[in-house]
Order: sequence, then structure tokens, then C-alpha cells
Amino acid sequence: MQADRTKIARQFIEGLPHCNALGMSLSSIGEGEAEILMPYAEKLIGDPEAGVIHGGAVSALMDTCAGAAVMSHPEAGLATATLDLRIDYMRAAKPGATVTAHAICYHMTRSVAFVRVSATDGTSDVPVAAATGAFTVERGKS
Repeated sequence: MQADRTKIARQFIEGLPHCNALGMSLSSIGEGEAEILMPYAEKLIGDPEAGVIHGGAVSALMDTCAGAAVMSHPEAGLATATLDLRIDYMRAAKPGATVTAHAICYHMTRSVAFVRVSATDGTSDVPVAAATGAFTVERGKS
């Protein structure tokens, strides 16, 4: 059952057009955890002078990774959607570096999943951003 849930989550994430447009790739997924990579690309630059990736791209990465963690949770429903996502940006990602998001779905109720996400670029102990979120847990009709 868990293998099926993980496979569905992987197929869903890999099929999202915005993931493809931003160059995201799923690194790992399963048991309520996910990791997604977003390589540096010129089209993602938000500050041309500094060459820094736009915060919106980092936000999309973190939101997608959080949703993937929810979908792969052993108690997940049929679908999920973001209810709330609070992101704290701590520093700019180093130009040229791949940004990696890692999400953990740490609590699941009947209708809401709670997730923590961090985004790093491998160049510092300080994350690029950290987030907490709440996601719907849509279950089928019983």
C-alpha cells in the first residue's frame, strides 16, 4: 500500500508543469518525507545584479515538496492542497548552487496535515528558507 502511495505521489509531482518549468526533480519520497532539487538556472534569477534566484521559485519548490510529503504519508488521503504556508527567508541562495527542499509531514488529522520544510543550497549551515504549513487531507466518500 505504501509503495503504491509513493508511486502515485512521484508520478503526480513529476507531471506538474510548474515543476518542469522550474527544473525541479524529485530526489526521494516516502513515509511522509520528500526531497526535491531545483538546479540554478538563469531564468530563475530575481536579482540580475547579484544573480540570486527569485524567492517565488524557492517558494514554489518548498510548497511542492511539502505537498509531496503529505501525499506520501502512510495516512494520506486521495489528494491534498495547501491551506497555509509560512516561509521565513533567511538568506539568498548562492548563485550557481542547486537549492534542495526537504519536507516532513509530522502530524496528520482526519482533514489536515502539518508539514515542516527547509531549503538549503549546500554552502552554509544556515538554510535559505524554512517553512511550516497546513495541507488538506481529502478523503473519499465513505
